[in-house]
Amino acid sequence: MKSILLTATFFLTTLSSFGQINLEDSTVQVIGFWDKGEKQSYSVSLEKVKVNGNDTTSREMMKYDVDIIIKDSTSNSYIIEWFYRNYTTNSQHKFVQKLLTVAQDMKVLIKTDELGVVKEVVNWKEVRDHIKKGTTLLRQEFKDVPKMDEVITQIESMYLSKAAIESHAILDAQQFYNFHGAKYKLGEVLEGQLKTSNLYGPEPFDTDVTVYLDEINQEDNNYILRSTQIVNPDQLAEATYGYLTRMAKTMGTPGPKREDLKKITNETLTASRIHGSGWVVYSILTKTVTADKVSNIEERIIEIK
Repeated sequence: MKSILLTATFFLTTLSSFGQINLEDSTVQVIGFWDKGEKQSYSVSLEKVKVNGNDTTSREMMKYDVDIIIKDSTSNSYIIEWFYRNYTTNSQHKFVQKLLTVAQDMKVLIKTDELGVVKEVVNWKEVRDHIKKGTTLLRQEFKDVPKMDEVITQIESMYLSKAAIESHAILDAQQFYNFHGAKYKLGEVLEGQLKTSNLYGPEPFDTDVTVYLDEINQEDNNYILRSTQIVNPDQLAEATYGYLTRMAKTMGTPGPKREDLKKITNETLTASRIHGSGWVVYSILTKTVTADKVSNIEERIIEIK
């Protein structure tokens, strides 16, 4: 059975029914039952693959650890610390290797509501300053590399404001809390349209969303949820064209042709196994952006340690 739902009506309910799995009606409610001081550590891997036709032309992997700590808990909110450490990469590019050190030991304080739905980044100025300190050192080290200053400026733009950080800089946290705050029924497909972040400009994308409960595991007190997000292709093409045009101008290279960006798609698949306590056990997100015969694939895996 399918239901057409908007984000505000994804079966949001109150905390009156404690316990997430209800076998009587085959439903789960994803709520964070967390205590102040509670901590879990996760390993995160992010792989980026570029495929041209049937050939893989590049493959880069980044890994890091994150400690997630409940810093405060009230009747209607949580303050949750994400502490980033142990960055590694298989890239042989010196700049990429150095870039990872910018986020080393960074602390991000995320506020959620009582269900675990992300509301805001509390310490966004601290995050901005942490990144700025690192990119300042990068500028000094790579000052003799042509156009590197422009590249660093583009990176910094993702952290200049509260809105930018919440849209572009906490993608792993958005994946982690993707299903929180809603109630799902086994076998029921929820469909709707959301606004999703636009890495290429200020206007969010209209995105078609499908969510469903795939499995209930009573013995281990966990369940699997899956979602699909498909970005409006016309909006995506226009935003991509604008971004590539600006980048080409910055780098002093020829810009793209608008007609070359007609067939561009962006699809994101997310699957998470979540414990009854609201802690994610394992989550995998695969985003595929395809233009003509070239596909850029990003796969992020978050796994409890």
